[in-house]
Amino acid sequence: MTYRHLIDISSLGADTLRTILTMSNDPAVASVRPLSGRGAALIFEKPSNRTRHSMEMAVVQLGGHPVYTRGEEVGFDVRETVEDITRIMAGYHAVLAARVFSHSVVQRMAACNVVPVINMLSDEAHPLQALADVLTMEEHCGPVSGLTVAWLGDYNNVARSLAEAVCLLGGTMSFACPHGYNASDAELKRLTSLGGTVRQSLDPIEAVAGAHVVHTDTWISMGQESEAAERRAIFSPYCVTSSVMASAHNNVKFMHCMPAHRGEEVTADVFDSASSLVIQQGHHRLTSARGAIAWVIGE
Repeated sequence: MTYRHLIDISSLGADTLRTILTMSNDPAVASVRPLSGRGAALIFEKPSNRTRHSMEMAVVQLGGHPVYTRGEEVGFDVRETVEDITRIMAGYHAVLAARVFSHSVVQRMAACNVVPVINMLSDEAHPLQALADVLTMEEHCGPVSGLTVAWLGDYNNVARSLAEAVCLLGGTMSFACPHGYNASDAELKRLTSLGGTVRQSLDPIEAVAGAHVVHTDTWISMGQESEAAERRAIFSPYCVTSSVMASAHNNVKFMHCMPAHRGEEVTADVFDSASSLVIQQGHHRLTSARGAIAWVIGE
């Protein structure tokens, strides 16, 4: 038997991505309660607000029992190997989900092929966030295929997964990232091969021109605290301000995966404005989690 896994967006393909999005929006998926009587292990090497609450409630709404587990409780490759942990937990749970530092951990879990595995975040990908982002954009802005989506800041795991989703669905992705923190030429070519249009600039104003949605993320992620001062200096020209937003489409929306730092990557007047979709975006983390879990377990 081959199990379904959600490790990154690009491995899904456009049709499967659309299937998960459709399932996420379908209330009938929860009414079937496909996890009834079964458990879901939620393993967190990195703490999270939205991810923990959305995944736990998604499991409950699907009829299952979530088991929150801290990273030190399993100790990937310290207390036990990734493979041993995965095979043992497969005897207890219908699905394993992990929020990890290294992408290779979730890849190794999936390679065991003993239970469906969901990547709740790794250093390379954040597929659940990308699903929530697409659900939010399509709800408020229309099909992604007709959108230009701008990203300002670090080309990080969130940016990569968002770009994969936008490209698979035929949209346009426009990046403004400082030199050394931008997507490589090979990465831009890979994204383009997924089916969308991709462009990159060092100039935020150029990148947001005509954009329907502007995304950003914190400049300093967990594990990068020692780089804080350097990163603030490098990324300061990429702050999303009202003047930056004014260069975009006349009905532009702002999105941020949160947690946000007003006055750093975005000004308060943009983050708290009527054009901001950050709360709706956060709420769709539950919607997308429900669809993703239902899909990997085969419902």
